[in-house]
Amino acid sequence: MMAHENLNFLPVSLNIADKKLLIIGGGKVALHKTLILNKFTDNISIVSPEFHEGFDALPFTKLKQKYSPEVLQDAFIIYICTGDKNLNAQIKSDAAERNILACVCDNPALCDFISPAVHREEHFTIAVSSDGRNVRRSIAIRNQISELINKGILKLYD
Repeated sequence: MMAHENLNFLPVSLNIADKKLLIIGGGKVALHKTLILNKFTDNISIVSPEFHEGFDALPFTKLKQKYSPEVLQDAFIIYICTGDKNLNAQIKSDAAERNILACVCDNPALCDFISPAVHREEHFTIAVSSDGRNVRRSIAIRNQISELINKGILKLYD
């Protein structure tokens, strides 16, 4: 049997139709995650006592409050982006107790899942992941793929 010690995250595509995605945090990282997720769903709720001004124009449910475990109700997956390591760990623990998959931004060791760098076009999604170890490189590779598609060098259709 082969050892797979370097592979921690299984690349899968989750069905999020009619599922609530929850983002906890209202800063730049949370805004960035929200904008990426918006390509896939409108069913996003964001919880934070304060929101970056970029959230103003977004049509999602925004709950202006401090975190409490009650906000996890009905969440399918959550992105934890508070910037407070202790609070992030507490939210992750609360999610685990409720069997909710959680991504703790900037801390792959605490993540149940990670989000890859994505190029989305029509019904194709191309995802590049580094197991959370080199996010910038994943983005660079995704950008190279996107450029090849945009220039017509890499064709999605015949």
